[in-house]
Amino acid sequence: MDAAAQLVYCGIDPLCRSSLPYRGLSSSCSSSPSLKKLRIRRKNGVVRAIATEPKPSESKPTTKPVNGIPKPVNGSSTRMQDVSQEIKRVRAQMEENEDLAILMRGLRGQNLKDSLFADDNIKLRLVEVDESSEFLPLVYDPASISAYWGKRPRAVATRIVQLTSVAGGFLSRLAWDVINKKVKENEVARAIELREIVTSLGPAYIKLGQALSIRPDILSPVAMVELQKLCDKVPSFPDDVAMALIEEELGEPWPNIYSELSPSPIAAASLGQVYKGRLKENGDLVAVKVQRPFVLETVTVDLFIIRNLGLVLRKFPQISIDVVGLVDEWAARFFEELDYVNEGENGTLFAEMMKKDLPQVVVPKTYSKYTSRKVLTTGWIDGEKLSQSTASDVGDLVNVGVICYLKQLLDTGFFHADPHPGNLIRTPDGKLAVLDFGLVTKLTDDQKYGMIEAIAHLIHRDYGAIVKDFVKLGFIPDGVNLQPILPVLAKVFDQALEGGGAKNLNFQELASDLAQITFDYPFRIPPYFALIIRAIGVLEGIALVGNSDFAIVDEAYPYIAQRLLTDESPRLRSALRYTIYGKSGVFDAERFIDVMQAFENFITAAKSGGGESLNGRMAELGILQSQTNSIIPFPSSAYQTEQPIQTRAALAFLLSDKGNFFREFLLDEIVKGIDALTREQLVQIMAYLGIGNAIPVFSMVPAAFVPIRPAALVPYVTEEDRIILNNVQKIIQFLAAGTASNQGLDGASVPRVIQELLPVLPGLSAKVLPEILSRLTSRVMARLIRDALL
Repeated sequence: MDAAAQLVYCGIDPLCRSSLPYRGLSSSCSSSPSLKKLRIRRKNGVVRAIATEPKPSESKPTTKPVNGIPKPVNGSSTRMQDVSQEIKRVRAQMEENEDLAILMRGLRGQNLKDSLFADDNIKLRLVEVDESSEFLPLVYDPASISAYWGKRPRAVATRIVQLTSVAGGFLSRLAWDVINKKVKENEVARAIELREIVTSLGPAYIKLGQALSIRPDILSPVAMVELQKLCDKVPSFPDDVAMALIEEELGEPWPNIYSELSPSPIAAASLGQVYKGRLKENGDLVAVKVQRPFVLETVTVDLFIIRNLGLVLRKFPQISIDVVGLVDEWAARFFEELDYVNEGENGTLFAEMMKKDLPQVVVPKTYSKYTSRKVLTTGWIDGEKLSQSTASDVGDLVNVGVICYLKQLLDTGFFHADPHPGNLIRTPDGKLAVLDFGLVTKLTDDQKYGMIEAIAHLIHRDYGAIVKDFVKLGFIPDGVNLQPILPVLAKVFDQALEGGGAKNLNFQELASDLAQITFDYPFRIPPYFALIIRAIGVLEGIALVGNSDFAIVDEAYPYIAQRLLTDESPRLRSALRYTIYGKSGVFDAERFIDVMQAFENFITAAKSGGGESLNGRMAELGILQSQTNSIIPFPSSAYQTEQPIQTRAALAFLLSDKGNFFREFLLDEIVKGIDALTREQLVQIMAYLGIGNAIPVFSMVPAAFVPIRPAALVPYVTEEDRIILNNVQKIIQFLAAGTASNQGLDGASVPRVIQELLPVLPGLSAKVLPEILSRLTSRVMARLIRDALL
């Protein structure tokens, strides 16, 4: 998981004001020589990390403060492979602690098994009313809900009695455990009881329990594990009720629509249950989801009660949590899940967004003719949960899943927000199926681009820009004074990125600094980011089963590199320039190679799961086709071929039409390299001819006869030129290595590369050569004028 998710694992939410550690955390850090044991506690409202038996002599400072802001000792930027290694080291250390290991498995969804059912004896307590619910809103409207239930005090009172009777017994037993100091002893039993209570209270509380099951800053690991079982199965409702609802919603008895339908549901969730059937009109196998009766009534009365409780709490200024605001935000999205027409449309839109770029990702077809607000008919997909599959291609499909979710997150902005293991399926033909589109989140351009910009700023440790990114992304409200946050935030990130593994991390100081930030400043986790952490956790959990060395950053950064290289938005083009040039504005060949290597890794991942054979658009980004138009005569036999050019993916991209922007972006560096290389060769030729220094010869010419300084005509090589030449050498070695003719990375064969590229050189010369000649001429003339006349 990423750095933010790792901190959430620790029970320290670096971006949430109300952070507190889960109960009983005692994190043994015996693998760290600098810190033997770490305990995280909350005292006077502040989270504190207290270390025992530290060894200060082994804690080496990683930063040097400059103007109050720590600066890294060993360079000003961090390569992604270094970040990946640090995440793996910290993760390994955290997994040595039993509580943390349970927590991490929970966030990854690894605690779920098919045998984990809700007890059949548990009955969902729903609010059944005799009156019509047609006056209840179909989209969340607090005023309409309040008006409806305000006229039905008896039903509201009945629901309150249900809630207090169920929760009251649990709370009294929990209090008894606290009094008798048996909280730890009875923790598992109470967690199971909590899950059963949440299940019995109906859809609103089940959904709330699912949301809490990924919040280690609120619940203990044991409680989280139990609540995660809500994600798979809950008790079903009677089949005859379901059949009657199908007839009511679709307008005719179910045998007129389906030639067959399973006699009992194959799965039951909090909002509905699913039957397997076959359409009568065409014989297609389908899944038929039917909504629970009285769901809308139960959900709205619960929201009415909780919201009114929040209005009461607003009268107490010492309570900082805005319950009303949280309920309104959550309920608006919850109501979308109650509309199966909306869910079907979401699935159709998602499939359309994926089919060209990632054809190896499939989504069940929605049969709109047989879909209503309470009944959803979709195509049936055979397969097994990706998390439980033992197939050899699971690792490839995880890579496809990472690309799929990053595409949603950073490209389409249409995010599947319920990625628990039951919704990711491996089909028999080796594709990745994504199910259940009731809950989706839509991201703004500011959020999409802001995350990529923040990563670019993090690579260069531009902490001033990162803090501003936090504002754009919704972690910090507008108008907050950011200056006091910078020194502490810089220190935190520098320690995390410095390198050297866990032994160089001062956990006590790091946790204390994070706690102080979250307490002193109004940080918060936006709802969309909590869902991102959940999605990343699930994918990482599946991957780690077969590959213990998996790190999400290794899969995520390649997609980000692809976005930077191919997106035409001005913000991402600016982010690409910043990634390679940094704050100094100086071209960094190492950073260029880092981005291009990541891009090649992306191409490999996009080909996984059949992406190459299915002609996925993302898998074809590294393919270069021959071109025939040219301003220079080439032998026709050199390029008359219809086959793709077999060369390195990074080089193929740079020379293709898709790489036009990045190629333009690099033209200045190409011109500088040609200029410096030419002058270096002239200097060597003069040295070979024995003309070591021609300046004294030119200086003998009287200035009166020549209005310019003749010495300006003598070629020379500056320190800047040597840096440029070094960059050129690195780039040529990188692009020439690993081609079709030369698969190794240790040596580069430029002649072979040129031979491989002969089919594309004619067309490329027509596009690039005139621009290079124009810029090179301008550069040479500008230097001659400057040196000779100024």
